[in-house]
Amino acid sequence: MNFNTRSIHSGQRPDPTTGATIPPISVSTTFTQAAPGEHKGYEYARTNNPTRAALEECLASLEEGESCAAFSSGLAATAAVFQSLRPGDGVIGGHDLYGGTCRLLERVFQPWGLEVAYAADSSANSCARAAETLRRPRIVWLETPSNPLLEITDIQEVAAAAHSRGMLVVVDNTFASPYLQRPLALGADLVVHSTTKYLGGHSDVVGGAVIARRAADLEPIRFLQNATGGVPGPMDCYLVQRGVKTLGVRMEKHCANAQRIAEELSSWSEVTDVLYPGFLAHPGHSIAARQMHAFGGMVTIRLRGDGQTARRFCSRLRLFACAESLGGVESLCAYPATMTHASIAPDVRAARGITDNLVRLSIGLEDVNDLLKDLHQALR
Repeated sequence: MNFNTRSIHSGQRPDPTTGATIPPISVSTTFTQAAPGEHKGYEYARTNNPTRAALEECLASLEEGESCAAFSSGLAATAAVFQSLRPGDGVIGGHDLYGGTCRLLERVFQPWGLEVAYAADSSANSCARAAETLRRPRIVWLETPSNPLLEITDIQEVAAAAHSRGMLVVVDNTFASPYLQRPLALGADLVVHSTTKYLGGHSDVVGGAVIARRAADLEPIRFLQNATGGVPGPMDCYLVQRGVKTLGVRMEKHCANAQRIAEELSSWSEVTDVLYPGFLAHPGHSIAARQMHAFGGMVTIRLRGDGQTARRFCSRLRLFACAESLGGVESLCAYPATMTHASIAPDVRAARGITDNLVRLSIGLEDVNDLLKDLHQALR
């Protein structure tokens, strides 16, 4: 089946008891056994739940993986991947990463015993050089497009280099969604999502997921899913799966709106830089064109002025809500310096290109002309 068909039907078999087209949400915390150890695949809801199993089946299908483990948030999913390693193991982080991922690595897992090194840029060579600084490199962790600079990394190239050294490649695919990009088909071993974002799509549920190309690679993570208990509730799973049904049509509109807005902003004198991989001049455009179906719904800009200018701009938008998160039907703006990347030291942020005049826009599904009017009045 093609993508849009799978997004609607994977994990969504009619209820065998009633014939309900949409399976009932299973809220039971425990499951009756015919005798000790004799059950129908479910024992206790932390370990497994029919509604969660349906979501996991759907997400594995969309990412073209063999297995999926759903979590209570994107960071819970991320933490499970890192926790599956051992003290002394090394993680190579991409040049530009979500601030919460950096905080988790540096303030939770480095003290616990992981070694961490960051690539100097988005190239495969840079990841390889970072690996040479670690005693026991195990994982390369990428975002492409990255948060918030929308840098593009060649997944196939990094995967080939990492596999030659015995490392796994993990791609946070939240910004692209599986509709635009499927890293497992490009050689990645694991994909991580904040299902809060495009997969849920309506800013009303928090969740995360890890999907594996090979089921065996997910086993230590699935063990942690049960052992540490960071699982989503059945209603959360239902909301994500309901959102997934419209993922394809939503992403088409997100991308069309973002391309139009990026093009308009690039001609406005108040904006000094527009970061969007859909531009031919973007340094990662050719890679993005090869490994993505379209260029995404995120646009990052630098304003002419300083941090005070950027903060004033965010506060004066009316349709764009100044809010954390992204990927919902409504448009959002974020100021990375004090919002998504506040946990990164200012000098480190600046060295990575996250300047005080940087604003990240999540382009929603509103009429694009209304969004342009809102941006224009705020800039004016």
